[in-house]
Amino acid sequence: MRKMVGNAFVLLALVLFAACASAPPARVPAATPTAGPAQQSDGKGRAMALVQGGVEAGQPVPAASQPQPAAPAASAAASADQPPPPPGQLSPEEEAYLQNYLARLNYLVYYNENTAIEPAVAKAAVTQANRYLIEKQGLSVIDFDQIEKNKKDQQAAYKAETGGQIGIIQYIAQKFNADVYVEIDFTVANETRDGKYYATAQGSMKIFDTSTSGLLGSVALVGKQAFHPSSAALATTNAVAGTVWDAMPKMTEQAKSLLKGSLARGVRYEVVIQNTPDSRAISALRRALAKKVREVEQVSYSPEETKLYVYTFQKGDKVEDAMYDAASAASMNDVYLVYSRGKAYTFNSGM
Repeated sequence: MRKMVGNAFVLLALVLFAACASAPPARVPAATPTAGPAQQSDGKGRAMALVQGGVEAGQPVPAASQPQPAAPAASAAASADQPPPPPGQLSPEEEAYLQNYLARLNYLVYYNENTAIEPAVAKAAVTQANRYLIEKQGLSVIDFDQIEKNKKDQQAAYKAETGGQIGIIQYIAQKFNADVYVEIDFTVANETRDGKYYATAQGSMKIFDTSTSGLLGSVALVGKQAFHPSSAALATTNAVAGTVWDAMPKMTEQAKSLLKGSLARGVRYEVVIQNTPDSRAISALRRALAKKVREVEQVSYSPEETKLYVYTFQKGDKVEDAMYDAASAASMNDVYLVYSRGKAYTFNSGM
């Protein structure tokens, strides 16, 4: 056995000597790097294979003896500036904002003024709806008397700001930053039996998005018969109050569901810029603003006025701040706020 091993090493020495003798002299570079561990392992593996007779000269070394590539380095940390989520998909922060927004919706409830509803009965319906929002939802409300007062006191401002393009109730809803405007419409059927007074109310609650005035949905009012032993008016009030109260849970849930569907792009803010003679400057402003919110849509342009819709999952004061930052980036440093009403902001370009 020892003799066989000795002969094998002699044979290896002869093969290596012959190869070196026949090869041309190698040109040595100015600085030859020292063989690393992987290269040394490769040479040892080839020599061992030759000794054992498993590999002929010039054939590749088996994979097990080849140096393995280094594992890829861990990927760099994600950039702080993440790309915006795809359309229709919300980031965790946006989803949290949306859920909190829906849980704290502001409602303005009023009645349909175009139908023959007695003021006392209309007030009873609105008051009962507000009572539900306060007691069951823990929300603040705009009460009936407050709306009536604003209808009288805000006529001049309403005409100046809107030109009558929206209804006075929608204007008041926007002024008080209501997210949802609910319009109650009903009729009451009365009868008298055995000296007692009975009444049944039926109708609908229409749900509007205050910002857009778009109809979100409607809830049917189908009440139970109410009575009063001595008053037809009180029977009517009882019927209306009971019918409205019973419909409120469905109305609030439907309002949340429908409004959530309309908020896929973000909460919509209306931004009007007065005095916009330079369309290029407005274009630069719009592009700068789009970097700070989720989406910007230009609704109209004229040298006198430009209207934008801004969609974002931020509060209104953040939209105002974003507008000033965008104006600075667009070299429109003289922009200033003229007035704001709910989610509507009017600026002057300062040009």
